[in-house]
Amino acid sequence: MPDAETVLAAIESAGYKGTELGPPGYLGDRETLRGRLEQHNLALVGGYIPIRLSEPDHWEEDLTAMSRTLDLFEVGGGSPKAVLADAGSDERIRFPGRAASDRSIGLDDAGWRRLADGVGRAAELARGRDFEPTFHHHTATFVEAPWEIERLLELTDVGLLLDTGHLALGGGDPTAALRDWGERINHLHVKDVRNDVLAGVIADRADMPEAWRRGVFCELGTGDVDLDSFFSELARSRYSGWLVVEQDMVPQSPQDVAEAEASQVRNRAWLTEHAGL
Repeated sequence: MPDAETVLAAIESAGYKGTELGPPGYLGDRETLRGRLEQHNLALVGGYIPIRLSEPDHWEEDLTAMSRTLDLFEVGGGSPKAVLADAGSDERIRFPGRAASDRSIGLDDAGWRRLADGVGRAAELARGRDFEPTFHHHTATFVEAPWEIERLLELTDVGLLLDTGHLALGGGDPTAALRDWGERINHLHVKDVRNDVLAGVIADRADMPEAWRRGVFCELGTGDVDLDSFFSELARSRYSGWLVVEQDMVPQSPQDVAEAEASQVRNRAWLTEHAGL
């Protein structure tokens, strides 16, 4: 993995204006984070916070970890979103994309009540520290497929982070989601997905780390998500927040890291050409 200075310099050089936090401590600690961001003219726009939401026995531990992330938010400056996400389960990690057609691997009613209570606890903590929460539907978690996202929206009042790649992988249509859930969407992640890779992962009963290694998420415009339609719909919407470009992958060599950096330069150019951003 490249060091923080390398990553931040690459983000700035590619033309981006902000970044999410990444693993707490990776980009910097309480003493160094803000200075590093300011050195590269980057705003802190959010941070991923996984919580075992349907497992109350783990809430104290996970919310304590969340508090430490919020501590970094405070020194990082700006108004970053608290990106809440379910931490998933071993079973869901083994079956990425399957919940859309197999509800048996999802939560039962009691599990959904626990998850909703957990979201409420986490959202309360974020709001108590003056950070707006948003919920990230995420592959290999209990909020992945469209029906699971609908249930989350029904049971909670938290905003929704719409991720084009994770939604497509979970069996949804990002453009339709933008129309249907627009009033709840308060943060965006944009990425593309290769359906042929996903089909192979499902056929091989491979897990999510293997999906990343195979490159299921790819450069904007090179996969199967209809991003042109998505951005046309986005232009008609009332959304005015950050748009975070992601291309989840597992680097296995220095060459992979260099290619990831080059990919983000091309992603930024794609956004200018296709979305006018």
